[in-house]
Amino acid sequence: MTTATSTTPRASYGAPAPQHGDGPETFALGLPARPALLSRRAWLALIALIIAMGVGVPLCALVLPQSSALHLSAYTMTLAGKLMCYAIAALALDLVWGYCGILSLGHGLFFALGGYAIGMYLMREIGHDGKYGSDLPDFMVFLDWHALPWYWQGTQHLWYALLLVVLVPAVLAWVFGFFTFRSRVKGVYLSIITQAMTFAAMLLFFRNETGFGGNNGFTDFKRIAGMPITHPGTRTVLFLMTFATLVLAFLAARAIVASKLGRVVTAVRDGETRLMFLGYSPLGYKLFVWTVSAVLCGIAGALYVPQVGIINPSEMSPGNSIEMAIWVAVGGRGTLIGPIIGAFAVNGAKSFFTAYFPEYWLFFLGLIFVLVPLLLPNGIVGLIELVTQRVKHLGAGGKRS
Repeated sequence: MTTATSTTPRASYGAPAPQHGDGPETFALGLPARPALLSRRAWLALIALIIAMGVGVPLCALVLPQSSALHLSAYTMTLAGKLMCYAIAALALDLVWGYCGILSLGHGLFFALGGYAIGMYLMREIGHDGKYGSDLPDFMVFLDWHALPWYWQGTQHLWYALLLVVLVPAVLAWVFGFFTFRSRVKGVYLSIITQAMTFAAMLLFFRNETGFGGNNGFTDFKRIAGMPITHPGTRTVLFLMTFATLVLAFLAARAIVASKLGRVVTAVRDGETRLMFLGYSPLGYKLFVWTVSAVLCGIAGALYVPQVGIINPSEMSPGNSIEMAIWVAVGGRGTLIGPIIGAFAVNGAKSFFTAYFPEYWLFFLGLIFVLVPLLLPNGIVGLIELVTQRVKHLGAGGKRS
């Protein structure tokens, strides 16, 4: 018995039908081409920005006199550095919310843990220059501690502190994510659990007996890597390191979402059940993105603390994590560049309102929280794209007429 095989060429999805020829016909599944990491215009803009920051910031901060209008003051550099740290945290949240569909209201915890890890090193760097002239941090002397707790051992080394910055958020995120995602907790229930986690950690760090400074946290830093932390040169280096980290984090996130792994992660967001029917296990993909996001938040917190000069449990407040979600929503969820814009826009407005109209800031924040989903469902980036399309459409209509 013979089996008839159809030789009629059929077009695969996204690819032209194979043509008849001398050789055997082949069938190829046409998949969408992998998008470029950045467009040529975006690469040029990024390179120009890197050159401008690398040359302009040291020039304006260290060379130009304070009387010059272009001089970068310590306040301006601290504010800009803080905003870039927030932008890294917003970018991290966009990875899990915008691309994986996981709304976390606890990313402030990972941000604070990175800050506390580097803060422990900065407290050890004070040495005998503290108020009590002791080898122990001042708050431990005040609380009548006689020795460092075991988890403070090794924190006098910068490399060890940097290792903690990465490992502590990563381990906590992986353990939390493994049990939560394996149990298939999702949606609003997952958001509530993440919020409860950061609130519980905040209460724990508020206690003096935990060895993290209680409600005062860590402050009064003197040096970092042997350099005075308030020196203009040190501030400039920290500023440029934060900018470089933001650029690298953006490129890394872009590489993830543009890869095959990123396509699967997006499929988790759009239809996790259908993805499972296709034979994929979402657990590993969700864990990977969740852990990478936590590490980025920890790095952002580690860069934040030396520039701002303080870290305390209020950074773990659930309100801070909710603000991160607002940054992402305002800028444009699932765009990567949008959360960076949103972090700068919202926190720039916060700096303005708290300086001139402090009593109205919370009202303004609440207004943003209500109006953005209604009027700007795709955020600032979506609005820019809409306006650009309208302008192109009007231009094309004018040419036809």
